[in-house]
Amino acid sequence: MSTVSIQAPSTTDWHLPYKGRVGMFTLIFAETAVFTIFVVAYIYYIGRSLSGPTPREVLELPILNTVFLLSSSLTIVMAERALVRRAMGAFNTWWGLTILLGLIFLLGTAREWHKLITVDGLTISTNLFGTTYYSLVGLHATHVVVGLIMLLIVLIFSVSGSLHPKHTDRVETLALYWHFVDAVWVVVFTVVYVVGR
Repeated sequence: MSTVSIQAPSTTDWHLPYKGRVGMFTLIFAETAVFTIFVVAYIYYIGRSLSGPTPREVLELPILNTVFLLSSSLTIVMAERALVRRAMGAFNTWWGLTILLGLIFLLGTAREWHKLITVDGLTISTNLFGTTYYSLVGLHATHVVVGLIMLLIVLIFSVSGSLHPKHTDRVETLALYWHFVDAVWVVVFTVVYVVGR
């Protein structure tokens, strides 16, 4: 006669991952592929412009701009922690500071482009450098703008009292996008302003 052993159910139930996070990782993967294409194109065309200006002649290291953008990754983490602690005032402050740092970065990029266009005569159609530079840096700036719009919407919800700690997963998912934008800037900064000069 055989005995049948019955196992007790596991105390740890497995749950599907949060759909928003899975979607964001999928988006980040796809966007990484797009950025890789633009970065490879920029690297491929370094030094191939037949006419000036060249990167060495017109580009300056945007150190301060970089510090502002990378600091926004810290402020968004602080905002996430405040939301978990249910400290909505602190959340609004840190989240608003993240938006401010992103806006300062965009203004710095706009100021750089204004100088490049009006003083240095570099446009997207000037030479290969201009084409690849504006394409790559512009693609990143577009992602910053999209991120800032989403961050602003969350801040509006929070200030109006519609954001609660139960929305932590959604806020963390958006923060992943923002960290991605910051990480991409490290690559863009290195390729365009360090290697490409």
